[in-house]
Amino acid sequence: MMTEDFVIQLGQDTMKTTVMLAAPILVTTLVVGLLVSIFQALTQINEATLTFIPKMIVVVVVIALAGPWMLDLMKGFTVKLFESVPALVRD
Repeated sequence: MMTEDFVIQLGQDTMKTTVMLAAPILVTTLVVGLLVSIFQALTQINEATLTFIPKMIVVVVVIALAGPWMLDLMKGFTVKLFESVPALVRD
């Protein structure tokens, strides 16, 4: 039976998984954006599109390196979720 505790736990697990999946990409793009901004300030190059290419390259590299871990994390969450379905349909 779906109780309030189960729904709260499911929401917490979902949010934790989402943060863990998004954090590597967001943190690295934040660092790259900051470094490019410092470079732009030092050289006085004011080009808005200058940050786009380095960020895209970093996102591809992070997904290539952390992709297996991210897939394993999503798989674990999905398996745990599917395993809890029989307990939900019982009286």
